[in-house]
Amino acid sequence: MSNTLRPYLNAVRSTLTAALTLENFSSQVVERHNKPEIEAGTTPEVLLNPVVVSRNEHERVLIEPSINSIRVSISIKQADETEKILCHKFTRFMTMRAENFIILRRKPIAGYDISFLITNFHSETMLKHKLVDFIIQFMEDVDKEISEMKLSLNARARIVAESYLSTFT
Repeated sequence: MSNTLRPYLNAVRSTLTAALTLENFSSQVVERHNKPEIEAGTTPEVLLNPVVVSRNEHERVLIEPSINSIRVSISIKQADETEKILCHKFTRFMTMRAENFIILRRKPIAGYDISFLITNFHSETMLKHKLVDFIIQFMEDVDKEISEMKLSLNARARIVAESYLSTFT
């Protein structure tokens, strides 16, 4: 992990660790229902204040806690059009397989590239620090993966251009 990324990820890690104090909370609207309150939004008094941890205007994490669930939305760095396209394709690939990633949402929050939903059932069956580690590792790997894809794309484009231009000489 680079030294410039470390403080940002440490801030996200500590905020997520503090926000992951989830408990079982039945719906106050419908009897015998237990829906993630951050998604349902039917009871505003159980929703906590959302927190945005931002590295710059393009890289930010929105953490929306409630009493029984937490939604984590990530905006991935996209410096140019190539990175925007690669990021869109990569996040689309991930969300199409959301059932394999138990906490991944199929549709991200508007303005963000990918979202996770952690409920009290997830925090009861999984280790909380491992959930936080997974999200931090995901953030590191996505950044690295998009950079590698961009380098590979540029290398392939260079080879194609050289091959194409060599036919004219």
